Amino acid sequence: MLNIFFKRALIVVLLMSVHFFYAQTSTTPEQKTQIGFGQIDFLSIKMPEGEQNMDYTGLHYNLKLNDWSYAGVGLYGAVGGIRGGFFTLGVNAGIQQKITDKLFIDAGLHFGGGGGAGAPDGGGAFILPHLNLGYDFKHFSATAGYSYVDFFDGGAINSSQINVAVQIPLSFKTASFKDRENSFSIEDLKTTSWNTLSNRISLLMHLNNAYVTKGSYEGNTIRLAGFELNSYITDSFFFFVKADGAYHGIKAGYMDVFLGGGYHLSMNKNRTNILAKFGVGAGGGGGVETEGGFLIYPDISLEQKLFGNVYASINKGYMMSPNSHFVSSTYGLGLKYYVDRDGTLSENEDLEFSTGKFKGFETVIKQDLYLDAARDEGFYQNMHQISLQLNFFLNKYLYAAGQTSFADFGDAGAYAEGIVGLGIQTKEFFNGTTSIFAQVLGGAAGGGGISTGQGLIVKPSIGINHELAKNLQLRLGAGYVKAKGGNLSSTYLNFGISYRFSFLSVN
Repeated sequence: MLNIFFKRALIVVLLMSVHFFYAQTSTTPEQKTQIGFGQIDFLSIKMPEGEQNMDYTGLHYNLKLNDWSYAGVGLYGAVGGIRGGFFTLGVNAGIQQKITDKLFIDAGLHFGGGGGAGAPDGGGAFILPHLNLGYDFKHFSATAGYSYVDFFDGGAINSSQINVAVQIPLSFKTASFKDRENSFSIEDLKTTSWNTLSNRISLLMHLNNAYVTKGSYEGNTIRLAGFELNSYITDSFFFFVKADGAYHGIKAGYMDVFLGGGYHLSMNKNRTNILAKFGVGAGGGGGVETEGGFLIYPDISLEQKLFGNVYASINKGYMMSPNSHFVSSTYGLGLKYYVDRDGTLSENEDLEFSTGKFKGFETVIKQDLYLDAARDEGFYQNMHQISLQLNFFLNKYLYAAGQTSFADFGDAGAYAEGIVGLGIQTKEFFNGTTSIFAQVLGGAAGGGGISTGQGLIVKPSIGINHELAKNLQLRLGAGYVKAKGGNLSSTYLNFGISYRFSFLSVN
């Protein structure tokens, strides 16, 4: 009798254990909203020695840390004056204090690095504080006020000026980074807070070519590598950010960045897409004379589905200054990955989702030190740069990476990099606080007198991540950078902070 009792009790315990285990693994990750905003700002910087003002425009993204403070990253580029190709990258921090329901004060500081060929930028390090008065128009805010810029590491650019900015709310849904690669059926997700309209984004990694028909390097083809990020406002209309750097065809140092919009037409049961785009932005460097740096970019692309959410893309367009001082015909190819995220429903009636998976994403801000970086003049000197790296996890441990970097100390202010590649991260250890990573990146680099030949570099590295807070990691690394066709061949060290989370991807 006692034996039968124990058998039955064991069966009950096993059934309860299975039920408990199933409940634990089938629980959907908690949805959180990360409040943030994008910003476009403009200022006209007084240049030294009577030089024409440099019109300077920035593109930023900031996370709200609480009701009154924010932090983020920003990229600036010259769009007027004589310094086309002048670019910088930096970090933002600031406060916003309401005066009334609509009026507010915005005070902050931007620190970064960068510059342009021939500009008096010194090592590239600069600060840009501001004090603005803003007005909230509900769907966007506008601010204006005082700003000050100082390239303090041996540079001669030092100016006070008025700045104006537009801020647009851009928040997103997140889950814990540790929930990455967990999968759920759409039916299960429909009973949770994830049952909302999805947002579509796409990431294109491409090789582009600019055949110059007028201006610098006329008759030559500039080989470019870069990325394009599209975010869809509706099922058909989207806005995009695009950045490229030269790796062959001219001396190293050319870069461009565009912001624009487009129209997406799908056919063949969503297997074939045509995209028409128009962008405006900044470009120059590497001996490409774009005057003030302002460029326009009309383009049309044709995409064909390969498998899953991956498409092959070809494009044809033009890149030019508005007065046609510089004109080039562009064409290229690439691979694009589409993601429908943060919801189970689609505005496209022909698109139905069946499963959802949480994908890992990581943003890294870091400072690099290149030991004895080779210079074009034949000498060697340490060079520092500020870097932004974005990692998209293809599975739990393998990630695709994109990185841009700009010199900030070491007398190489015009040096910049735009590189992509793959990395791998180990399983967390020490109670889930620490992991090791290894990655190999490569792409375009040049400027600042650094010896990179025509601009192609390769950068393998290894390092360690250690948890500081729930979404923040300390990141330490070491590696080696080698330029093809140039003398740059250096060991480098870096340290930084990463912000990581996962998001819901549905298909």
